[in-house]
Amino acid sequence: MSSRDRFPAVSDEDSLNVTEQIDTFIASQPEPKRSELKTLHELTLQQSPGCKLWFSDGRNDEGKVVANPTIGYGSYTIHYSDGTSRESFRIGLSTNKTGISVYIMGLDDKTFLAHTYGTTIGKATVTGYCIRFKSLRDIDLDTLAAAVRYGLECPG
Repeated sequence: MSSRDRFPAVSDEDSLNVTEQIDTFIASQPEPKRSELKTLHELTLQQSPGCKLWFSDGRNDEGKVVANPTIGYGSYTIHYSDGTSRESFRIGLSTNKTGISVYIMGLDDKTFLAHTYGTTIGKATVTGYCIRFKSLRDIDLDTLAAAVRYGLECPG
């Protein structure tokens, strides 16, 4: 399964189902990750109330796990070199065994996150499109909120 297929478009009819999936996913996390993910979910929604929500359980059509579950927010169009395009989320929240990743998609400048937020975010790894940290207590939440807000508002 390609990354193009991992996040199918969600219709308005499915939005309640997506909200339920997100709530179920957050509730399924062990503490303290559950509380931290809930805080991040609320923080992201505060940056863009009413934004489109996405959810992927990380499984492909055959039910095989191909990625970590991800909550997505907002939308933009990805344009591929073969001329095709698809809609995807702007901000993604994902957990793994060692922490939490916040994906900020659609940035043209792959050095922007590190240069703008890397020195003030705290104990986190900042790449071209991802801010990864072990726990919320390790980072500056206001800086993360600014990065998320920028990601949701930037053109693309």
